[in-house]
Amino acid sequence: MYIHVTVDLPDTPEQVWNYLADVRSHTDWMHDALSITLTSKKTEGVGTTFDCLTGVGPIKTIDKMEIVGWEDNRLMGVRHQGLVSGEGQFNLEPIPEGTRFSWVEDLKLPWLFGGPIGEVFAKPILQAIWRRNLQGLKSQIAARKA
Repeated sequence: MYIHVTVDLPDTPEQVWNYLADVRSHTDWMHDALSITLTSKKTEGVGTTFDCLTGVGPIKTIDKMEIVGWEDNRLMGVRHQGLVSGEGQFNLEPIPEGTRFSWVEDLKLPWLFGGPIGEVFAKPILQAIWRRNLQGLKSQIAARKA
C-alpha cells in the first residue's frame, strides 16, 4: 500500500529538520502516534530504534521502527517492523516559500487486518490521517514562530 502526502511549510529545511530530528517530538503533530519510546541508546541518525504506540480508531498497535535513512535537512527514512511492515520516508525540499515536506510510506497490512484487501480500505483512511498530521506539523511550526 503506497501512500504519498505533502505540505508546504513556512520554515527553511534546516528549521524544519531541527524540529523533526527528535523522533519523540513526532507525537506533538502525529495524531495517530500516541507515544514514542526510544529502544536504542542512539537518539538520532541511522540505527536509532523506537516503539511507537499507534492508534487508528479503536485499533492500537506497537509499531517497532528503525531509522534506516538520515540526511540532515533532507530526509529521514524508517523501517516498520511491527504488525504493519514496510518503509517510509520524510523528504524536505527547499521552495521559495520555505520547505515542501513529503511523506511517503509503502506498507503491508497483516492478514489480521485483511492483508491486501484490507489495504484497499485502509489507504484512504490513512491518507486522511496523515494529511491531518501534516496540518498538525504546519500548526506546530507556525506556533514556534509566534
